[in-house]
Amino acid sequence: MAITHLKTATKTPETETDTARAVVTEMLAAIETGGEQAVRDYATRLDKWDGPIVLDQAAIAERIRDIPQNVKDDISFAAGQVRRFAEAQHASCRDFSLEMSPGLYLGQKLVPVNTAGCYVPTGRYAHIASAYMSVATAKAAGVKTVVACSAPYRGQGIHPHVLYAMTVAGADIIMCLGGVQAIAAMAFGLFTGRPADIIVGPGNKFVAEAKRMLFGKVGIDVFAGPSEVAVLADDSADPLLVATDLVGQAEHGHESPAWLITSSRRIAQEVSRLVPELIAALPPTARDAAGAAWRDYGEIVLCDSREEMVEVSDRYASEHLEVHCADLDWWHAQLTNYGSLFLGEETNVAFGDKVSGPNHILPTKFAARYSAGLSVHKFLKPLTWQRMDREACKRVAPVSARISRLEGMEAHARTSDARMAKYAPGSNVDLGQPVEA
Repeated sequence: MAITHLKTATKTPETETDTARAVVTEMLAAIETGGEQAVRDYATRLDKWDGPIVLDQAAIAERIRDIPQNVKDDISFAAGQVRRFAEAQHASCRDFSLEMSPGLYLGQKLVPVNTAGCYVPTGRYAHIASAYMSVATAKAAGVKTVVACSAPYRGQGIHPHVLYAMTVAGADIIMCLGGVQAIAAMAFGLFTGRPADIIVGPGNKFVAEAKRMLFGKVGIDVFAGPSEVAVLADDSADPLLVATDLVGQAEHGHESPAWLITSSRRIAQEVSRLVPELIAALPPTARDAAGAAWRDYGEIVLCDSREEMVEVSDRYASEHLEVHCADLDWWHAQLTNYGSLFLGEETNVAFGDKVSGPNHILPTKFAARYSAGLSVHKFLKPLTWQRMDREACKRVAPVSARISRLEGMEAHARTSDARMAKYAPGSNVDLGQPVEA
């Protein structure tokens, strides 16, 4: 058995982390001290935007007025797909109560966070889908207030299509802000008076670092990095489709890894030939991004067996994982580490990113080993509760007292003693040996 790297990445997503960390540290400190004015200063300097931050309904209506109806229909359809899938996820989890023993009731209540901040990137591309992926999912979870942020597009305010997607998805407050200043504004409740309980959404390395540094003050969806794709392909795969899908994800940016894991040397060689040709045929913006991504981060890994392919795939824990192989049920059963799985050549990452329904905000940089992507569950708190009658209390209290004293926690034990004295005066139940030291 052998695993051979026919093409190896020369960089990793960690390569640029130190630079981003230094920039974000300075910006967050300035915003925490300077508040809204510091945010406005960054918006003017970095995004050339000195217009209103919070958009009112009149401004929104004016900005989206000229969007063709067919575009609105497409966005509405896709947003509906995401909302429907999120609602099904919500229905899969539930409140419950359980009588553990006579008189002792335990339970779970699913409570949504009160305020969610949804970041929608706009830079090289207008990420329309990211608007409804985050906002519609938060609303399906029952979040009361959803604050959506996106940068001004080419100095002209939020991209009209992104803005329409935010409104269709149900955003309650929309701010024209991008980058670190947007993340900080949502975290600190600037301009809205509503600090976010959780901030979600993809972004560049500075946005990702801001979310990482603010984690704890607020919740976040995932520790995100550049978008990733891995394609598993056996000898039955169509090399053109495999190469096309690798390039499709490399288009995201200069630091987006694209990995081919295959048991077929023929497929590996043909994909290696096709990818540069497909990149060369792209328009300039996409060609620049995909070319750098494939050159610096692209990999081709040749394996002897499908079991080895699974081993390599689970080690990479790709954000997006496509399977172009025979016996799809076997792969579905064996693979364990991925953000989202695309089984068969008929589906692909772009379908999932834009329309299908499952969320496209997914873990990167190996986080799929322990984390899933954005879902209604990220916005829901499964809060536990308990209730018991006095007879149940008299059964539980002595055990709690004895364990507390074994741990050396006398004050804990005495909360049990007090109840036994009230509910069972004069009883000689063993409450443990009091702590002396």
